[in-house]
Amino acid sequence: MAFQTIELTRDGAIGTLTIKRPEAMNALNASVIHELGECITSLRDETELRVLIVTGAGEKAFVAGADIKEMEARDPGTAREMAAEGQRVFQMIEDLHMPVIAAVNGFALGGGLELALACDFIIASRAAKMGTPEVSLGLICGYGGTQRLSRSAGKATARMITLTGDLYSAEQMEKWGVVALTCEPTELAETVKKIATKIASRSPKALKLTKQSVNRGFDQSQIEGLKLEADLFHQAFQSEDRREGTRAFIEKRTPRFTGR
Repeated sequence: MAFQTIELTRDGAIGTLTIKRPEAMNALNASVIHELGECITSLRDETELRVLIVTGAGEKAFVAGADIKEMEARDPGTAREMAAEGQRVFQMIEDLHMPVIAAVNGFALGGGLELALACDFIIASRAAKMGTPEVSLGLICGYGGTQRLSRSAGKATARMITLTGDLYSAEQMEKWGVVALTCEPTELAETVKKIATKIASRSPKALKLTKQSVNRGFDQSQIEGLKLEADLFHQAFQSEDRREGTRAFIEKRTPRFTGR
């Protein structure tokens, strides 16, 4: 599938989805959102890729927000549809069966931070700057930022980030729990690849069920979450991957997982 604003490359079981609008600091426009949706849809039944990395082209930006020029030209009557489409595509990323890692290599602002938050976790360059400057434009987050940010950083921190519109360092975001790990800019690609490779060696079935347990259980009570975990544990226990994993452990060999 050929795209104009994004690129999907494959390296064994690891895929890399790159936002490619470096002339606009990879800003999200309607074409990017549409192509992201098409790409993620094509990956829903993917069996060869086991991990997806999302990043931005160039060294300056992961995604420096929405395309303001395109937004200015929009009819205000389409605002709800614009937000709904971005939320739909980002939810598809969150719901993808394989783990998705955001490799934040530069500015992740507004929609860029919202995109990163839709991934399973963020690994960021220490040179990266992150924030939600929408209030400085008379706007608010529209692609899930107020919801996902409060769930990762807590309400008070999320309110401060979204209400000030300020930019924050990747290291500060790591302290707040928004970013899972930071590293030097020259080490970002290697660090992400190392973690992705480790994840790709695990059972695809177990990875899928683990994501479901964490994501679906997060907003439930602990009692409900524990029931969900037990149900998904039962599914995992019946899988071919579980049988292969336990046999490989007993036989002291590397397991050969198939995702079944």
